[in-house]
Amino acid sequence: MDRYIDKFMTYLDIEKNYSKHTLINYSSDLKVFSAFMQGKDVQKMEHLDMRRFLAELRQGNFAKASIARKLAALRSFFKFLYKEGYIKSNPASAITTPKLEKKLPTFLSVEEAAKLLEAPRDSDANGLRDRAILETLYSTGIRVSELVGIDADDVDFISGVVKVTGKGNKERLVPIGDKALRIMRSYLEKRSHPLAKEAKAVFLNKSGGRITDRSIRRVVDKYIRLMAMRQGISPHTLRHSFATHLLDRGADLRSVQELLGHMNLSTTQIYTHVTTERLKNVYQKAHPRA
Repeated sequence: MDRYIDKFMTYLDIEKNYSKHTLINYSSDLKVFSAFMQGKDVQKMEHLDMRRFLAELRQGNFAKASIARKLAALRSFFKFLYKEGYIKSNPASAITTPKLEKKLPTFLSVEEAAKLLEAPRDSDANGLRDRAILETLYSTGIRVSELVGIDADDVDFISGVVKVTGKGNKERLVPIGDKALRIMRSYLEKRSHPLAKEAKAVFLNKSGGRITDRSIRRVVDKYIRLMAMRQGISPHTLRHSFATHLLDRGADLRSVQELLGHMNLSTTQIYTHVTTERLKNVYQKAHPRA
């Protein structure tokens, strides 16, 4: 089965332009299934094999979201094999995904966001970098992976836009606020590492290389602890806050979809549920006959 997995991963990488993160997850999920099948020929796999694998996952107390992702990987994998003629029938075609509970995204209030953004000291290069990271995440609503990939040439300080590369290697231009640009410019001017002048990346680590996703998560966690803020806040919370605050102030859903880089409007619509819940809470507290 491994050679078929390799063919499938090459297809996702070259033809579908899937992100590195997605490729890692799909590869991991398919290897779990391969181990479960114990060397059975792919061409002899049946619908019942899928059912047995699903039962095994449920007995292993996997979260519904984790099971759904593994099944999505299997469906894509066998659809590819069937389309390419490697198998005569698709054993995963009749498998249904477990219904997932829709969790509303966690977000910060405007006051909490300001408190977090202003937490880093901007008296040195490290503090400026951390402040610029937080300001950029909240000002643009971009993903951590998109922030990591920003080069200095991607930032237009005059027009106030930044070019980011999102899922599927799709590029888009995102507006960035004056405050975030000022902090970013100050950071770029004060970067002191010997390799900084030659670096393409905007955000660097202590070694002068491009900062990683994990390092950005550590930066956010550091200031959450420092400000004694509530748990459950992550870099993605700033993205959620960005979208929620825009909608709260009258932005239309289509514009927010474009800013976030969502392929489908349904993905963005989760934020309307957030704003509706807030309105209902206000109503319940304020209306005399609620």
